[in-house]
Order: sequence, then structure tokens, then C-alpha cells
Amino acid sequence: MSMKVFDLNCDHDHRFEGWFASAEAFAAQQERKLIECPVCGSHVVRKIPAASRLNLSGVHAPARPERHGEGTAPPADADRAQMNPAQIQALFMKMTRRIMETTEDVGERFAEEARRIHYSEAPQRAIRGSTSQEEAVALRDEGIEVYAIPVPLALKGSLQ
Repeated sequence: MSMKVFDLNCDHDHRFEGWFASAEAFAAQQERKLIECPVCGSHVVRKIPAASRLNLSGVHAPARPERHGEGTAPPADADRAQMNPAQIQALFMKMTRRIMETTEDVGERFAEEARRIHYSEAPQRAIRGSTSQEEAVALRDEGIEVYAIPVPLALKGSLQ
């Protein structure tokens, strides 16, 4: 069975790809609000023009520059100025995934656990969770560094 691949866009201008059995399947799912943006969860989704896909079997792609270390280095300032919204979104998603992989989720206990770590009552480690704006200000006043990072819905649950 061949699949239709559509480039999609939500009402917050997040671009993503969707795979459907047919154009009719896309329309039916869209009508029933079953399609949602993996970044913000919006169900207001539309198809956008896609670049043609060419089968160039036998044609070799040019060599890619060698990568050093884990992942790629962040773009230089001049390169960042040339990034389009899709590239910025991809870089943000990559950064957020890395944060999710390297921190412990303490959920609603964030402020309590941050204080325990700061005052050496708990092991030193990177944590993430949620807290109120007032509590975040109180933590900063105590000399505890906290940063608010919005986590896209696509990264909160398990991806298929």
C-alpha cells in the first residue's frame, strides 16, 4: 500500500509532515479533528505546497561535511541569521529533546526539589518540572537558577 505524504501547517505556523492512505483519508481525519500539530496540539491544520520528490536512483549525493562530536555544532551567528522558520523549529526541537533526555522530571515537586538540591539535602543533578511564576521568582531570590522552557506536546509523551 502506498502512502500519501503531505506537508502540513497549523494555525500557529508550525510545519510538519503527515502520512495518509489517501487524500480522502486526510480530508476525513481533518474533518473529524483527528490531525493535530505535534508542537502545539492545534487541530486547525491545512495542507501546504510541497517540494517535488524526485527518484534519482543511481545518482550520488555530494559528500557531506564531517561532523565532530555528538550531533552538530550550533550554527555560527552568520548562519543563524540565514535560518528559516522550519530550521529554527527543528533546532529548538533538538535542543528540547536533549534537555528531556538529560534531566530528571520531578513534576509538580520542582521548587521543593530545586531547594533540596541547592541546600545539599538531595543529590546534585539536573531536574525539570513545573512551578508557578511566583515560586520561580522566589527560587531566583534564593540564588537558585531556574529557566522556563516551553515543551512542545510532541515531546511530552512517547512518540510512535
